[in-house]
Amino acid sequence: MKNIMIAAVTSLVLFAPTLSVADTVALKGTFQGASKHITTGGISIVKTADGGAVVILDSDFSLDGAPDPRVGFGKDGTYVDATDLGALTSNTGTQVYIVPASVNVDDFNEVYIWCRKFGVPLGFATLS
Repeated sequence: MKNIMIAAVTSLVLFAPTLSVADTVALKGTFQGASKHITTGGISIVKTADGGAVVILDSDFSLDGAPDPRVGFGKDGTYVDATDLGALTSNTGTQVYIVPASVNVDDFNEVYIWCRKFGVPLGFATLS
């Protein structure tokens, strides 16, 4: 548990310079598995004061493993490849992904953990 807390704090401290008091959690969700994979944990979308956004996988995030897992957005059950935020950096714990300016988070209602190699969802979270 201590190592998890240190990793979470380290991740947030390294990221902290781009977050401010004016940033707000805009959307939240909880992952559920897909394609016979186990994906669990919370997720938050934070809109930053500068008009950007970040995706934060909560400390309880967990994926049972898969080749080439990616993080991205989708809508109404469909993953949108153009929203790929990059490779999942760990199968567990807190992680932060910067949303590029070309992606408007308001256009989507889901966040996916996507297997690029096989083109299938590993898990998704409906946002509200």
